[in-house]
Amino acid sequence: MRVAGVNIPDGKKIQFALAYIYGVGPAVSSRILAAAKIDPDKRAKDLVPDEVNRIQSFIEKNFKVEGELRQTVRQDISRLKDIKAYRGIRHLRKLPVRGQRTKTNSRTVRGNVRKTAGSGKRKVELK
Repeated sequence: MRVAGVNIPDGKKIQFALAYIYGVGPAVSSRILAAAKIDPDKRAKDLVPDEVNRIQSFIEKNFKVEGELRQTVRQDISRLKDIKAYRGIRHLRKLPVRGQRTKTNSRTVRGNVRKTAGSGKRKVELK
């Protein structure tokens, strides 16, 4: 089954299977199913084509998902970079944007840089 250009896994309950779509999480998924009047405990493979069409049309009308959402996020980030906002500068430098500490915990962002300090004493060269 394909919804919004994404293959939805057949064996999962539809409430959790819809979360495979970028921009649809558990809360949005339950809102979609309530609006389409579909039982959230139903498996994805058990859906009738009419139910799939109701889900698809509701998502298209009410939510930005997949490519459209990714494009919007990319535009927002580039706008922040262009106006030289603090968050835009953090994006440019590939550092954490949301206020996390960087002294210790941004290893994956900084490229796993490990700088260990010695004891502080220099070794005396042998004469």
